[in-house]
Amino acid sequence: MICIGSCPWLDLGPVIWCPPVYQGHMRIPIQTRYLRRFFFLSNVPMNKTDLRAQALDHLQSIRPDEMEAEHAAAHFHQSIPIKDTDIVALYWPMKNEFDVRYILDDLIRRNIGVALPVASKDNRVMKFSLWDGKDNLVRGDFGILIPPDLKFIDPDIMIVPFLAFDRRGYRLGRGAGHYDATLADLRARRKILAVGVGFAAQAVLFNLPIEAHDQRLDMVITPSGVHDFRS
Repeated sequence: MICIGSCPWLDLGPVIWCPPVYQGHMRIPIQTRYLRRFFFLSNVPMNKTDLRAQALDHLQSIRPDEMEAEHAAAHFHQSIPIKDTDIVALYWPMKNEFDVRYILDDLIRRNIGVALPVASKDNRVMKFSLWDGKDNLVRGDFGILIPPDLKFIDPDIMIVPFLAFDRRGYRLGRGAGHYDATLADLRARRKILAVGVGFAAQAVLFNLPIEAHDQRLDMVITPSGVHDFRS
């Protein structure tokens, strides 16, 4: 079933990802020109495992350029007021994740405190360690790069990667649940701004399936613009 009409949510960039639509057992190809006109309400796979596999394939097909990372960094700094005392948690990109190192470098140059996630195989809730950009990172659990000298701190702003995001601010992650568990823990203890950063083409044209533990993002920033889900 499809709904025809205008939708501001579609103004996200030249290509928006939508999984293949199925009618019975027949796979119906979706052409890009229709994505600007149709908002798909059903007939999309609602299984997270299938969605995750398709989102990964789609992410690997995106060919980023340096300007996209710079544009996303500019949107971040223009849309988020950061105090001198704030701590911003970022991630070191891996596996085709959007490159947020432009944001990280800008923050370090401004003497804003930055922290990187430290994941553990024993707990889904991650900790964050301060990093000044001077010491070489080392491999931690899951092969994630972490600061060599761990100085744990709670962030005020948390930048979150994703495979896909929807118009409500929900994200599709890689399935381990670390970011959802970490956000839930932080939100239970303090005020924090959760900002997803990724490609505009990672937006989906339907509501992602959510579960009780899924945490909604406050904002999503892409090279094409800013989406604020707080209002």
